[in-house]
Amino acid sequence: MDRSKLYRRFHTLLIANRGEIACRVIRSARGMGLRTVAVYSEADRDAMHVAMADEAVLLGPARARDSYLNIERVIEAARRTGAEAVHPGYGFLSENAEFAQACLDSGLVFVGPTAAMMTAMGSKSGSKVLMEKAGVPLVPGYHGEAQDEAVLAKAADKIGFPVLVKASAGGGGRGMRVVNSAGELAAAIVSAKREAKAAFGDDRMLIEKFVQNPRHIEVQIIGDSHGNLLSLFERECTLQRRHQKVIEEAPSPTLDPKQREAVCAAARKAAAAVNYVGAGTIEFVSDGKEVFFIEMNTRLQVEHPVTELVTGVDLVEWQLRVAFGERLPMAQDEIRLNGHAIEARVYAENPQKNFMPSVGRIRTWRTPAAVDGLRIDAGYRDGDAVSPHYDAMLAKVIAWAPTRHAAIERLNRGLEQTDVRGIVTNIPFLSALVTHPDVRANVIDTGFIERELTKLTAPGAPGDLEFCAAAAAVVHEERKSAGKEAHSPWQTFGWMPVGERQRVFVFRQATGAEQKVTLRYGAGPSVLSIGEREFAFETSAAEDGGFDLTLDGMKSRVIAVIEGHELYLRTRGGRFDLHWVDPFGGETEEQVGEDKIVAPLPGTVVALLAEEGAKLEKGAAILTLEVMKMEQTLRAPFAGVLKKIKCRVGDIVGEGVELAELEPASA
Repeated sequence: MDRSKLYRRFHTLLIANRGEIACRVIRSARGMGLRTVAVYSEADRDAMHVAMADEAVLLGPARARDSYLNIERVIEAARRTGAEAVHPGYGFLSENAEFAQACLDSGLVFVGPTAAMMTAMGSKSGSKVLMEKAGVPLVPGYHGEAQDEAVLAKAADKIGFPVLVKASAGGGGRGMRVVNSAGELAAAIVSAKREAKAAFGDDRMLIEKFVQNPRHIEVQIIGDSHGNLLSLFERECTLQRRHQKVIEEAPSPTLDPKQREAVCAAARKAAAAVNYVGAGTIEFVSDGKEVFFIEMNTRLQVEHPVTELVTGVDLVEWQLRVAFGERLPMAQDEIRLNGHAIEARVYAENPQKNFMPSVGRIRTWRTPAAVDGLRIDAGYRDGDAVSPHYDAMLAKVIAWAPTRHAAIERLNRGLEQTDVRGIVTNIPFLSALVTHPDVRANVIDTGFIERELTKLTAPGAPGDLEFCAAAAAVVHEERKSAGKEAHSPWQTFGWMPVGERQRVFVFRQATGAEQKVTLRYGAGPSVLSIGEREFAFETSAAEDGGFDLTLDGMKSRVIAVIEGHELYLRTRGGRFDLHWVDPFGGETEEQVGEDKIVAPLPGTVVALLAEEGAKLEKGAAILTLEVMKMEQTLRAPFAGVLKKIKCRVGDIVGEGVELAELEPASA
């Protein structure tokens, strides 16, 4: 094939993706003087990546298959805007060989490997055959073409339980299930196939031995069209939940220099098996003694920034230069490892409710300045809407330092200074995770988060500082809201013509006990009291949007967001959500009871798992929703009879819609 058709200089780049990765690619492309084109769905009209690009084209409705996964519409968007090249980002069509070939057939440069390379290495099954021939060590497993239930069951039995069932295409934990016994296999395969089909358009499965106490290690590689192939050291991605990476770091704290060179050499050998061109990742699993190849991702990874920070390489810029047909700017022996980097993925999800995705509009978005080794890669801003139709990742907080310990400290500091309100995020969970002593000591495996989940998701208990801060925040906000009248003594809580007055606040954390805080003010110093404890206090505005609270001479920085009667506080003690109890009543909002089978979020009904009239035990599966590309199974909250199912497979349902009616067994 004429390489000039595959790799050539271009001036306009279309980014066939959304969110954080689209913004990331736009920044590097703009730095190289390229014109950028964004694509978007109806749900993303006001998205950050749309605002950042030079041009933007509407692809279609919110559902990914009608917009971001529609190859014809993406190609047409490139044609309409005069784009000469397409960067696929990660997810969506990034590992779709049909899309890569369609770009080539349309005269577009695809910023990534060829369709043939993608087919060879992007298929987990096909890549294992290649690696076996190349002598790269593999996890024992089945990666054949036959996909009927009997063949898969026989393969699993031969491998020996527990096994891992996973999608042959795609990644990110989608379409992946751990199966501990033969009785669980059939249901796991059906569920994994359905999820894989929805995420990648391909439901082929492979089965491999589930490595006990595994560690996940991957190597960043990149090749050019002149035969140069480099590895840029490795990353450790062991901290995972449901096979979805949560924390990533580079280099791996598990490998010594000799092991590092061995795994990087194996990665180069694996990529060389298909003469790989572009950026990619060779992924391995280790049992603590041996390292086995598991798959290759023929695209950029979410966690690529940690590699960039320890090597000084802009991987997106190198991707684009390779697509220009240029040689890689460095040789293998010129790539140096400098310091340590660690990344945390910020998601719109609620760790205290089994990581249920959270949707809505972001009302507060505060991140620390990207200085002193801290980097924030975000795809959202103040006022942006988080849609139920796409992945729940909002941003990545990445830290670099000379040592791993210092990098963890810097990352935690960055997380502590990040506030997102309007939706629920996993930020407190991430902070608890990176400060866990076993994480600091690197005594972990891929099951660590599940084992420590109760501890990692336990809400902090507010103390005197937090309750005083809550009362002070209300008063501070009222003083700010007074505006032009703030100079008036009638608008200043500390001034009275005579005598002393008091004001009583009552706060509650979740369903916990109520706490009364009394404010006394008048001619003398203002005082807050909790029970018998009294604190002289004062407040003053701070530059970061918070305020300084001084209690008995000790000053503390407080970040507060007040939304009606809901208060969010960040103090030195952590993050706290408090409810300000209305002193005039008004606490009569109707709550959805646990006995109602309702949609927790907007989603699509993908499976009905029980029939009307069935007698169900507590916890029995009733139906499955697809929410933010992940499946959520709704279960019976008590034993009873399934009286009525109020939805069908394929229905798109809103949050709070009743989906089934369950009659208690006692009735």
